[in-house]
Amino acid sequence: MQVFNSFGKYGLLAKLFHWITFVILILQIPFGFYLVGLEFSDRRIDLENIHILIGITVFYITLFRLIWKFFNQSPTGGNIFFKGQVLIAKANHFFLYLSIFTITISGILKKLYMGEKLNFLFFKYGFDKDNFQLADLYYEVHIYANYFLIVLITLHILAVIVHHLIFKDKILDKIT
Repeated sequence: MQVFNSFGKYGLLAKLFHWITFVILILQIPFGFYLVGLEFSDRRIDLENIHILIGITVFYITLFRLIWKFFNQSPTGGNIFFKGQVLIAKANHFFLYLSIFTITISGILKKLYMGEKLNFLFFKYGFDKDNFQLADLYYEVHIYANYFLIVLITLHILAVIVHHLIFKDKILDKIT
């Protein structure tokens, strides 16, 4: 299997970035909503720490994925789409990346403004002062960005299904 993207197919790294992110998000989103319903306890704190660590990992994966995408162009061959489809696909991908960064950054800022020190895998960081109003604002952004991400993922999956079943253009073969 090739590492780099080709004219008609994604390479190994692009596929790994895509599917690892997908699996993590499919688990992380419900996990976050589960945490919201828990009473404050040591168990909730432990689970929140796992949620944060996974979220920071998603941030790094997405960042590396965008860097990889910048140096390794996406496949364009094999399928003919009208300009509207291309525009919609590019917009969906842009907003997927934007919402993932919004979710991770707002979650990080919420915790930092609560006065907590976070482990960023490579270093630890915390603010000297807490600001609960900003923490609440970033929490709201975190929640709404998650709803937006759910909509975008749903649209993305529906588009793949339509392409696969109706257009029969084998678009799924590029990423599998």
